[in-house]
Amino acid sequence: MPDIESLLKEKRVFEPSADFTKRAHWSKRKADALRKLGAQNPEKFWAQMAEEHVTWFKPWRKVLDWKPPYAKWFVGAQTNVAYNCLDRHVEGEHAWRRNKAAILWEGEPGDTRVLTYAQLHREVCKFANVLKGLGVAKGDRVAIYMPLVPEAVVAMLACTRIGATHSVVFGGFSAEALRDRVNDAGAKLVVTADGGYRRGKAFALKPAVDEALDGCPGVSAVVVVKRTGEPVSMKAGRDHWWDALMATVSADCPAAKLDSEHPLFILYTSGTTGKPKGILHTTGGYLTHVACTTKAIFDLRDDDIYWCTADVGWVTGHSYVVYGPLAVGATVFLYEGVPTYPGPDRWWSMIEKWGITILYTAPTAIRTFIRLGDEHPKKHDLSSLRLLGSVGEPINPEAWIWYHRVIGGKRCPIVDTWWQTETGGILITPLPGAVPTKPGSATLPFPGIDAAVLDEAGREVPARAGGFLAVRRPWPGMLRGIWGDKKRYEDTYWSKWKKIYFPGDGAHRDEKGYFWILGRVDDVMNVSGHRIGTMEVESAIVSHEDVAEAAVVGRPDEITGTAIVAFVTPRAGMRAGRELMDEIRAHVTKHIGAIAKPADVHFTDALPKTRSGKIMRRLLRDIAAGKETVGDTTTLEDYSVLAKLRESEE
Repeated sequence: MPDIESLLKEKRVFEPSADFTKRAHWSKRKADALRKLGAQNPEKFWAQMAEEHVTWFKPWRKVLDWKPPYAKWFVGAQTNVAYNCLDRHVEGEHAWRRNKAAILWEGEPGDTRVLTYAQLHREVCKFANVLKGLGVAKGDRVAIYMPLVPEAVVAMLACTRIGATHSVVFGGFSAEALRDRVNDAGAKLVVTADGGYRRGKAFALKPAVDEALDGCPGVSAVVVVKRTGEPVSMKAGRDHWWDALMATVSADCPAAKLDSEHPLFILYTSGTTGKPKGILHTTGGYLTHVACTTKAIFDLRDDDIYWCTADVGWVTGHSYVVYGPLAVGATVFLYEGVPTYPGPDRWWSMIEKWGITILYTAPTAIRTFIRLGDEHPKKHDLSSLRLLGSVGEPINPEAWIWYHRVIGGKRCPIVDTWWQTETGGILITPLPGAVPTKPGSATLPFPGIDAAVLDEAGREVPARAGGFLAVRRPWPGMLRGIWGDKKRYEDTYWSKWKKIYFPGDGAHRDEKGYFWILGRVDDVMNVSGHRIGTMEVESAIVSHEDVAEAAVVGRPDEITGTAIVAFVTPRAGMRAGRELMDEIRAHVTKHIGAIAKPADVHFTDALPKTRSGKIMRRLLRDIAAGKETVGDTTTLEDYSVLAKLRESEE
């Protein structure tokens, strides 16, 4: 099989400003020295990161025990994630952070809360005692099914404090999806709420829990946060109100001394089959990875107000909303609702109101705002922002440029990060004070990460040649398995090449060694013998001035083998018809070549996405080919999108 071809050529380069570089935690000199150490002696590099960023109760006797494909990091050491996120900021040399805001929260209706590190510590200790009082012990699993309210963070940290393993299930999932995840993890307690707010309306959560638990015999208790005040059913003996339990417990709960490899959390990702994968992460290595990457990549300082827009139901929320930022003593902003309620400028108004300095969000959100128009962010003072980030999927160069120009005011570095639920933390990224950026490129591996682009045989491909993204050495934040399914773990990630992790993405490296992610290998289109990635064709389409967002897939074709089908969302107010269709096809031909020209262009107001913002191209492939939708669709945000797309095909 020929390797993936690299077609798009992006030549724009943005150097870090002299002022940013001067103040950055990781200067170019420091980054180069650490990159050299990480390449020559990765275990020494990660040991240095562990010593600098994590407080340990007991030192390790061995940095890494690697029996492919199973790794143990900081073997024999003991620590506690909640202790690192809380206790060390309220006692000892950093006790001045006691009264620093840990969480700034705004609900969709406009209500607000502030929790200092001392207050968050107290709440976590109390809820840890609540869990213990309900029979939760070290090693037990707890499911968390919540809106994005501070209690969700409290529940996560309380689990880590006593050594319970949490499984956060996004609060928009169905009762069936919740049931599957609760049963697979073997959870004995569920933390939930009566509901939350989304698009100006209260939505219910507790009824979905009740429905799910009809098929979950292992759950003995449910704790319910009162958020909306809507009436809910409470089952005697099983269901308990959060506030009532918290009023009766002590705020004294010492952090458990846990082994570095103690299971920290299980997080489910959807697969192409109907069975979600329970990705397992452990304690010491994961915390080391997320703490050091948070500080270095976001250049976090004590006066920053940091907003990662992800929900805690996703890995981005685990690593870069909760554990990484709190471990380094940051002030974290949380917002409960949707980006466009009550108006399309909600995000920008909150950035102005709270003085947010760092914004980390997904390309899909950026493209949504492009479609809505520049006038909405331009109504607000965004000058507090000093750094921007991108996460979730490859960002199109033109979306990157819009983000840089309109949101960042041409002054903010952009860290375009590549990583996965499975990797635990960021693996490929710019270091904002040290690495020049190129729109659409995640740039270079983080120090200590051995990433490469390989061919089918596992050989490194030359510059500009497309191939398969691979990670050739273990790293501390890596998954430790799929919960209860050893064979699936080995087959999914380690069967392509011996001892090398295959994340499922295509990529190429340019002459400077920068990585360009081409999209999922499953999405690669074989057109007349040419293997073309989705990202490059989509980027070419989105670079048309009238296009806000695009997704491309392949459908069977008798002549070319595969024909490219484009689903396109025009910018607000732009016409969608034969003229724009022809312009798009000509535009792709000009920017990439005739081989990548879409055979079909379909206009749509929305694309099918997961609730974390990733386009579900496999569903579009089914639509383009006229097939029934198959596989797991529990992560789909809006099912009506599929129906509308199917109607447009008929």
